[in-house]
Amino acid sequence: MNIKDAKLVYFSPTQTTKRVLEGIARGMQPDAVLYLDLTLPQAQTQEFAPIDESVALIGAPVYGGRLPQVAAERLRRLRGGGVPAVLVVVYGNRAYEDALLELWNLAVACGFVPIAAAAFIGEHSFSTATLPIAPGRPDAADMARAVAFGQQVRAKMVGLPAEGVPPLAVPGKFPYKVWGTAPETSPPAPVTHAELCMLCGQCTAVCPTGAITVGDAVVTDAQACILCCACTRVCPTAARVMEDPRILRTATWLYENYRARKEPEVFL
Repeated sequence: MNIKDAKLVYFSPTQTTKRVLEGIARGMQPDAVLYLDLTLPQAQTQEFAPIDESVALIGAPVYGGRLPQVAAERLRRLRGGGVPAVLVVVYGNRAYEDALLELWNLAVACGFVPIAAAAFIGEHSFSTATLPIAPGRPDAADMARAVAFGQQVRAKMVGLPAEGVPPLAVPGKFPYKVWGTAPETSPPAPVTHAELCMLCGQCTAVCPTGAITVGDAVVTDAQACILCCACTRVCPTAARVMEDPRILRTATWLYENYRARKEPEVFL
């Protein structure tokens, strides 16, 4: 099987998952790399053409051992047309639990044929300078592993038998892990320090749910926030920060218990 085009399909608020997919694509050496970004709000209603040629690389981050609900909703709108797919989840060095199996089942339901899968590590959304959680990842070693995985996928695709693709097994349990119940008080979300804010709008531009509006001040719809913290990463003046004590407690727990480096896992 020749690799003409590789279509990168991803939900990636902080661009971490996108980077991993790009590394895998480099190893696969397709004739062309195409992009379908499901991150921003317009992907919720955008019409997607069927993906019915070559191969799809489908990626999403892991939130609490599952796919983010908003990512799953957008991914379900895809149509695979029987094309092979490489499935990738990116987690913050704790665990990916049921996320890869969830992505596998979703991809199959959309008409894709999984031929390979992987779980990579990215810097956790709650990571800060004082509480670093997998800081700087994916790093150079991770990206080299992504390229090597892409080379393995290419070799597998070239050698696929004409009669079909052998079944691919990935870790996870079904029924999937249940998320925690919503807090009784207002949900957590980043806040903006007005004295530092330039009202530049970069936080609005990267928010995957449109939870942030910028006028005379920055307003956040905490109910719509998914805690990706993309807004805190792009803020040029560090005006946008996560200060909610519930999130800080979680970040402290992650920092204290999940500092040991984990490595990518691949399934072929």
